[in-house]
Amino acid sequence: MTSMPHHHVIENVLQYKMRGKVAYLGNVSATSALQITYVKPYDHPSGKGYQRPVDSKRCNEFALYLSTGENALFTPILLNAESNWEFSPYDKSRSNLGRLICKDQASLMDGQHRLGGIKRYTQDTNSEINVPFLAFHYLDEDEEIQLFDTINTKAKGIGTSLSKYLHRNSDDNSWVATELITRGDSPFHFIGTLTGKRVSGRHVTLQNLYKVLELLTKPEEISSLSREEKLTLCLFFYNTVKEQFNSEWLNYKEYRLTHIVCLNALAIAGAEIFSVAISRKHGYIDYNFINKCVKKLKGMQWTAEGPLKYLKGTSGSKMLASDILALALHNG
Repeated sequence: MTSMPHHHVIENVLQYKMRGKVAYLGNVSATSALQITYVKPYDHPSGKGYQRPVDSKRCNEFALYLSTGENALFTPILLNAESNWEFSPYDKSRSNLGRLICKDQASLMDGQHRLGGIKRYTQDTNSEINVPFLAFHYLDEDEEIQLFDTINTKAKGIGTSLSKYLHRNSDDNSWVATELITRGDSPFHFIGTLTGKRVSGRHVTLQNLYKVLELLTKPEEISSLSREEKLTLCLFFYNTVKEQFNSEWLNYKEYRLTHIVCLNALAIAGAEIFSVAISRKHGYIDYNFINKCVKKLKGMQWTAEGPLKYLKGTSGSKMLASDILALALHNG
């Protein structure tokens, strides 16, 4: 900790209790936030340090995020004031609202990359922004370390599938993937999960379908379609596949058809089939051609113990896609 040359006053602070601990909610300018906080590095001589070295890449990414405008919101930084901050209420009728007198720096428990990004942003733009904070009046060193450990090990992110779901109104592939799981006429309705948590019978996540759609809509003539057209095309293609291999589609354990490596292979092959289907009708989709291509796959073996048993990863998907195309696009 570095002693501050003079006391710092923060106005309009809310004092409250969290699980018996006195805490403060408020905000300060970016300049002040950098002056009234310090970090305890993991290799501190006291043996009570815990913070990782700051990652400049993450700071720069956060600075770039802030530059996107007023919608670039962020969560409060978390501090331990170590009894160095005193709260003074404005009056008896508002005993929980007042000012904080910061006599020394507070330990920055969570938010060093946010503060690093804020510092970079304010320097680059020669501007000032407010930084929200939540500060505990006092935690001993062991309590502080334990809370830091809980925040960084017990708390879990929302996951990529749920993230795609949250972006469904602004991203076409997220919207189509969501529709493929939620619509009752979709072959993925009973085998898909929106949240990313796989349970018995639901093994295809929203993120899996998002990747499938990236592969399926890669050609320019497909990516330029509206999201409604993409959805119609996907429903037709995968419903046709399911009708052709209904038992295989519904039996995840004994067949690999709906395993991710095979779904990706179908997507890679489907993209090429779609391109041909569009070129045949000069910009319109030849659904009859797509149907015929899928029908030509009738003899394919999808058993888990068959030739696809050891198929894995991107290379496996590309290899299987080549086999699918060899059957689907051959003459006759």
